[in-house]
Amino acid sequence: MFQKNLRWMAAVLLATNLAAVSPGPVFAGGNGNGKGNSGGSTTTPIKHVVVIFQENIAFDHYFGTYPDATNPSEEVQFHAKAGTPSVNGLTEGLLDHNLNQDKGAVTYQPVRLDPSQNYTCDQNHDYTPEQQAFDSGLMDKFPEFTATPCSAATFSDVSGLGAGIVMGYYDGNTVTGLWNYAQHFALNDNSFGTNFGPSTPGAINVISGMTGGADPAANVGATAAGDVIALASGSAVIGDADPFYDDCSGSERVGMLSTNKNIGTLLSAKGISWGWFQGGFTPTTKFAPASGNTAAIPAACATTTNRIDGTPEAAYSPHHNPFQYYAATSNPHHLPPASITEVGHDGQANHLYDLSWFQKSALANGLPAVSYLKANRANDGHPSNSSPLDEQLFLVSTINFLQTLPEWGETAVIIAWDDSDGWYDHVMPPIVNQSTSTADALTAPGACGNGSGSLAAQQARCGYGPRLPFVVISPYAKQNFVDHSLTDQSSVVRFIEDNWELPQIGNGSFDQVAGSILNMFDFKNQRSDKVILNPATGQVVFSH
Repeated sequence: MFQKNLRWMAAVLLATNLAAVSPGPVFAGGNGNGKGNSGGSTTTPIKHVVVIFQENIAFDHYFGTYPDATNPSEEVQFHAKAGTPSVNGLTEGLLDHNLNQDKGAVTYQPVRLDPSQNYTCDQNHDYTPEQQAFDSGLMDKFPEFTATPCSAATFSDVSGLGAGIVMGYYDGNTVTGLWNYAQHFALNDNSFGTNFGPSTPGAINVISGMTGGADPAANVGATAAGDVIALASGSAVIGDADPFYDDCSGSERVGMLSTNKNIGTLLSAKGISWGWFQGGFTPTTKFAPASGNTAAIPAACATTTNRIDGTPEAAYSPHHNPFQYYAATSNPHHLPPASITEVGHDGQANHLYDLSWFQKSALANGLPAVSYLKANRANDGHPSNSSPLDEQLFLVSTINFLQTLPEWGETAVIIAWDDSDGWYDHVMPPIVNQSTSTADALTAPGACGNGSGSLAAQQARCGYGPRLPFVVISPYAKQNFVDHSLTDQSSVVRFIEDNWELPQIGNGSFDQVAGSILNMFDFKNQRSDKVILNPATGQVVFSH
């Protein structure tokens, strides 16, 4: 059934993409369709940034053996170009003589997962266990602190690995599309989560670099659940509480102080178009205001979409939507835009849309200057509800589509991830922001260093956290290039700030210290080639 569904999806998506793509010159300069949805002058030739924000992948989990794939004959093949640069990946010593142990002192080596093992369970990626796994930089306690052995029937193909599952990694025979994008564009092997911890901190960091400043007045059960930690320096978000300003959120909710800014508030203040587009955002039950003796009916989000194995998954995840944590950039009732021309601009949707509006707007209204894309949960790559192959369908279909647009010649696509899921990665990050709180445990109980010099004196923001993949796809991206520049999730914020000459968020935001992604570009040489991949296999269909 799995192979049948995969072939069917491949046929449909490939036919759709190829029908829309034909060789031709790449547009250079200006807003390609003349519909005026970009806005603002820029310091680089990039007029449109599209951030595709995926879920729960450590760098070694996807790129640890890049560019060398095992290539069993029965699997999708990957063969690197001659002269492909290497990455800081899994060396022979790390693969064969790894010292990672569980509580019983059993030692585990990294293990290759093949395409039939694309579905795995979710590992423990909370703020404290991740620091414990890093063991003061020894990087040797992942099986003890972050491993979650797969035991459900859905994951029976990898259940025999026990705690060793956390050491699992894929190569170019499974994450073929991403490896091919790395071949044709730019990959960074020195990029990190801004902080340790799960999805919500990562999502907030990619739009603000600032998980401090949680609002006590917008907190429903989040502190008691351990998702928010209250300190003398203020409250910080360290867990996965849902956003306070979202009808579809659960019982544990948190919001950020009104003094906290994000990239959306900065863009809006300057009149630059932007939008967050997320799968499942359209409510299945529409909001109804209170009327007479009838109480208001909140919006509900019950849409499901299928994985490639046919399993239905809830499409929308509130805690994956960072703008809903801020009153100023929220759309609590999931209202749609009043018209297609509203997309990217102020209006009743307040810049937050269902994913379906992205393609409709791009074709009819032009790309906003800044777009964040969040896949349906079935395609976001998150273990337990998605997989590398589901993720590949979304990434490739989206990037194939973007290359058909007249704005492509001035677009930069950034593929980034929210957290590591707790998967093993061998690189200890530089700690640019120390912390001492009861949740910290990197160097000792209650300690990530000594807490001195913390940004805005805020604690519970130990970082950088785990190493994550970071890919730039653009006509200005360097080709077959591995960047070693130090970056983090807030580097996305910093690039947008600098490109549109916005003020920095500051107030303790990591944008103050964020490394630049500019080394992944060559703005003196605009490329004319397009790279079209098969969404199911990740292999190159067309490159010219």
